[in-house]
Amino acid sequence: MSAFLSDAGALSIGAGVVTAVTAAAATYYLSTRPEPNVLPTIDLNDQAVVLEDGTRLSRFIKDGKLMKNLYDDVKTLYDAFQRGMKISGDEPCLGTRTGPNLEYQWMTYKEVFENSRAFGSALLARGLKPNDSSFIGIYSVNRPEWVFTEQACSMFSMVSVPLYDSLGPDACKFIIKQGDIGYVVCDTAQKTRNLLAKADQCPSLKCIIMMETPSEELTTQASKCKVDLVQFSDFLELGKKNLKEPMPPKESDLATVCYTSGTTGDPKGVMLTHANLISNMSAVAKTALMAISVNSNDVHISYLPLAHMFERGMQIICFMHGCRIGFFRGDVKLLTDDMQALKPTLFITVPRLLNRIYDRIVNSVQGSALKSKLLEWAVKAKTKEVESFIVRKDSIWDKLVFGKVQKLLGGRVKIVITGSAPLEAKVFNFIRAAFGCVVMEGYGQTEATAGITFSIAGDPSTGHVGCPLPCCKVKLVDVPEMGYYAKDNKGEICSYSPSTFIGYFKNEEKTKETIDDDGWLHTGDIGQWLPNGTLKIIDRKKNIFKLSQGEYIATEKIENCYGRSQFVAQAFVDGNSLKNNVVGIIVPDPEVMPGWAEKEGISPDMTELCKNKKVKEMIFKDIVRIGKEAGLKTFEQVANITLYPELFSLENNLLTPTFKNKRPVLRKKFQSVIDDLYAEIEK
Repeated sequence: MSAFLSDAGALSIGAGVVTAVTAAAATYYLSTRPEPNVLPTIDLNDQAVVLEDGTRLSRFIKDGKLMKNLYDDVKTLYDAFQRGMKISGDEPCLGTRTGPNLEYQWMTYKEVFENSRAFGSALLARGLKPNDSSFIGIYSVNRPEWVFTEQACSMFSMVSVPLYDSLGPDACKFIIKQGDIGYVVCDTAQKTRNLLAKADQCPSLKCIIMMETPSEELTTQASKCKVDLVQFSDFLELGKKNLKEPMPPKESDLATVCYTSGTTGDPKGVMLTHANLISNMSAVAKTALMAISVNSNDVHISYLPLAHMFERGMQIICFMHGCRIGFFRGDVKLLTDDMQALKPTLFITVPRLLNRIYDRIVNSVQGSALKSKLLEWAVKAKTKEVESFIVRKDSIWDKLVFGKVQKLLGGRVKIVITGSAPLEAKVFNFIRAAFGCVVMEGYGQTEATAGITFSIAGDPSTGHVGCPLPCCKVKLVDVPEMGYYAKDNKGEICSYSPSTFIGYFKNEEKTKETIDDDGWLHTGDIGQWLPNGTLKIIDRKKNIFKLSQGEYIATEKIENCYGRSQFVAQAFVDGNSLKNNVVGIIVPDPEVMPGWAEKEGISPDMTELCKNKKVKEMIFKDIVRIGKEAGLKTFEQVANITLYPELFSLENNLLTPTFKNKRPVLRKKFQSVIDDLYAEIEK
């Protein structure tokens, strides 16, 4: 999202403005603030019900029963869309944009319903059965055809199986073979080639339904592979000629198999029922709706991968309320332009993007004491308002400082929801100030459908991921090998919920490792209950290993810690049980380093910087300092590092679609470098 970050960094603050806004004026401003407008609905000092055994519950649970659905008429994904269609009728549903100067073109709820019905009818005409033994693969970026396919599956009781856009041919082959998938919807010629290249190893694959117009060459290749290649529009026409009445699922039916992104080994297929999905999204919606109202005029921009439950869950909530969904054009470099054209009111995102926005804006004013001071005043003033439950975009600080940032998002965002990893407190406060809207943070995982905890609207505190959702019980269990005990309010986070997945597809062994005999989901994350009843993520049980002297190392904790350095964009920490320390691969921040290099009188070229011993020493000292301040033990600190000039990304296969390090891939890529780092230590 380089364009977005570049624009976000252009903070225009003049020296004259700074002298005009005096401390006295700031004091007057703070004393004349408006009345609170985002009042919390519970006591923020006591946000969870604590049972005798230490289990925590949401204070929004009625009669002690975990939430299953928000609305009586919504128990399946089919019901959710039907409710949205009743609310909105001929109002817009899905929007697309095909050029930089074009307006969004919209399809109504009824049009989306009819296209989905036609697609599902075509599947039946081709011989598929309307039950949850019929798996349909979706291998595409976010676009309307993705929704048509998923809605068709819900309408005719079939199962959608997303293939991550970033998955290579081998992972796709694994999923198709494991799921015995016969039909895959695909967006581009390249992805179609990927599938055809493995067709001889996927005997179940019968048909690829391609969104783009297939070339003669591709059609010939498919024919040789004995795979039907059909254009999506032609498939819809087949359905329109053979229209069937919907055959909706039961809430207990399987809705989707959502494969985890595979940080280790083959991806695992998380089986989620309609009841799982509706329970979780109902709980998230109930909590978010305490902060804002949502109706058919609200707009969500779809850019996070639809193959991940974070984005799909948001779309379920949107459909449930008749909202509009506009798709980005598939290129993150154009996201800023898409947002300015769409003007979304609902925005979900991940800490990685918010961290980059924060770094870009803060670094843009570091060369000027005046600009830095004004930005500091602005953040403090807006934070004071948040602490008084005031959220707005029309203060003097918005006009002077934050207005341009808000315009980059379209100017109408009223809620931001972030998830997938904890957001640092200083970034959380900054984003709330800069965006001028409600910002909420959640925690969860695919095996829990999506969310487990969620912050409360109006809660000004930071450093936690909220309290249990109304659909979840949450407890902490001992992890003695890491020194965490429930009696100390620390331990592995476990969840019990109607939104807990029913198991890994064709993998009973892994299922038993994850869900215990009493139905509790063991997340592998380490949490701590704070005095106010909220949960803080403090460590990771997974991805741990022993050093030679027996100490356990949780690499993700170390990587997250080092990521707080202004000089670090990404970190990969590794080691093994034959060594008594760890080493790291550090990617310097490409937004920060050129400016630093210019001041130091050295080349700003990233490749040259990464070879420079002075730069390595500077970054090494900084991350060790930050690690020490964060409480890392001596054996957890890296003993040696190397600098790498290229960002880990989806494109180079070093990140998962949820922007987490692909540990096995990174380890394989950097194994010789890691060996050299250890050799340097041992000299």
